[in-house]
Amino acid sequence: MSARRVLAVDDELQILRALRLILRGEGYEVLTAAGVQDALDRTALTPVDAAIVDLLLPDGDGVQLCRRLREWSTMPIIVLSAVGEEEQKVRALRAGADDYITKPFGPGELVARLEAVLRRVVTEPEPASFSAAGLEVDLVAHVVRRDGQAIHLTPTEFSLLRALVVNRGRLMTHRALLTDIWGPEYADDVTVLRGQIANLRRKLEPTSGPRRHYVRTEPGIGYRFDPR
Repeated sequence: MSARRVLAVDDELQILRALRLILRGEGYEVLTAAGVQDALDRTALTPVDAAIVDLLLPDGDGVQLCRRLREWSTMPIIVLSAVGEEEQKVRALRAGADDYITKPFGPGELVARLEAVLRRVVTEPEPASFSAAGLEVDLVAHVVRRDGQAIHLTPTEFSLLRALVVNRGRLMTHRALLTDIWGPEYADDVTVLRGQIANLRRKLEPTSGPRRHYVRTEPGIGYRFDPR
């Protein structure tokens, strides 16, 4: 079984080194980032199981990072900070953090808190098929039907639909979809994604009657599969 991967985000090199030593000593694989954008870039390219995030970062703060990560991920997030005021803890928890540890911290406490939030994670197996609002998607046979009629999708369109269906209800950012479907070299090519989304919508939506809005746009951020 492969080691669980944890992202450590802090602008203090000494803290990052300490986190790396502590977590590696407990069998975790550790990625590090020094700021908000660095952390978002790393999680877009490499899946992680949990994140330990400093509250004060050079290009934002841990609360902002929690919000951005929660746009597409349910991974456990622990905020680690020297700021111990209750107001800051509440901000972090409301932004999506699962726990909050105040510096200085004990290695044993940190590992115990990390293990606790990871135990709460329930991994849902990928469904073999999905149906809603007249749309049927067989993820094994790569068959798509709307109101019983087969819809032909290109391999790229099906991969895009699959990513949205598996993460249904969640906001998938442009970068996350581009990296997943086309690879990291396309992470910023939003024009490619918009074109494929337009093609996918044209094929999924009925040619007559009310639109069903299978794929919803979150302007400037990404897309969500949320048929109603």
